[in-house]
Amino acid sequence: MADSVPLYPLYALLFAHTGLSTLEISSLFAIWTVVAVVGEVPAGALADRFSRRGALVAAGVLQALGFLLWTVAPGYAVFAGGFVLWGVGGTLVSGATEALLYDGLTAAGAEDQFTRVLGRVEAAGFVAQIPATAGAFALFSLGGYTLVGWGSVGICLAAAALATRLPEAPRQPSEETGSYLATLRTGVVEAAREPAVRTAVLAVAGLSGVDAIDEYFPLMARSWGIPERLVPLGVLVIMLAGAAGAWLGGLVARVRLGGIAAALVTAAALLAAAALLDRGASLLLAAAFYVLFRIVLVQANGRLQERIEADARATVTSVAALGTEVSALAFIGVWSLGGAVSIAVCLAAAGTWLVLRPLRRRKRA
Repeated sequence: MADSVPLYPLYALLFAHTGLSTLEISSLFAIWTVVAVVGEVPAGALADRFSRRGALVAAGVLQALGFLLWTVAPGYAVFAGGFVLWGVGGTLVSGATEALLYDGLTAAGAEDQFTRVLGRVEAAGFVAQIPATAGAFALFSLGGYTLVGWGSVGICLAAAALATRLPEAPRQPSEETGSYLATLRTGVVEAAREPAVRTAVLAVAGLSGVDAIDEYFPLMARSWGIPERLVPLGVLVIMLAGAAGAWLGGLVARVRLGGIAAALVTAAALLAAAALLDRGASLLLAAAFYVLFRIVLVQANGRLQERIEADARATVTSVAALGTEVSALAFIGVWSLGGAVSIAVCLAAAGTWLVLRPLRRRKRA
């Protein structure tokens, strides 16, 4: 429900329709990013200290309020305020979702099913782009941006209402996480000092940053000769491949490190081949790349949750999300240097490092 918002495919066009310049639109995205970076870890600690379910409900309400403001009083200042609300809501979801899911499964004695369920959750998020796009088209045709805005407010509130029905396992704050500041410190310290957790945090942050590639899929499809009117359909093909990858990432058993490395290297080869082929068939290679990449990402997220031991699970996960923001900026820099080929080289290097790392440890032993 939260990913089916009809305004998602159209909000950049709404800004332009209102008369904003390219510079003003870029500054809005910058405000959104700054809010995410600043609020990421503190919001995770809030979810740990009080309620993960409450964090998801509040996120939906805040996002609905932001879209309401955009609908009734469109303008630069209001758009900026809406992005602040949306950004805060996003930080509340990040970390709280995984923590709520993992602890709920643990309370039911089914924590070994976390990766499977997470894969289904992420696959559903991809598939939700279909009703989001269809809703955007239908509502815009009937009532323009105003009706799209009101429809988006309703969807966000519906998602918040559904979130109130999610089960939350009872938790008693430990001595280490008795207060908000103590919770924040516990999560940050575990993410930074525990070697196994730190490695998993860095892996999730790095891979999730590379997932910013989805912003470039429309440009890639157009450069491969896909007619502009068919670009959304081409991107949808890749997104559905990502859904399949997320689902498969949850279905397969825990993949060993060597298997993850092989998947990364293969994904890198497919992405490089798509870029070098540079024609319509590249779309299928990109889709195959995204299947493998999403499998690896789901597996990496599962490993992170398995390694967290402190009560501040959402905080630790939010640290990884903060790293994702930094990694995404690095991704943009690497992309600007060499496009998809440069990203493929980085992924292949990461896969090779995963293979060589245990070998080096054995030699030292």
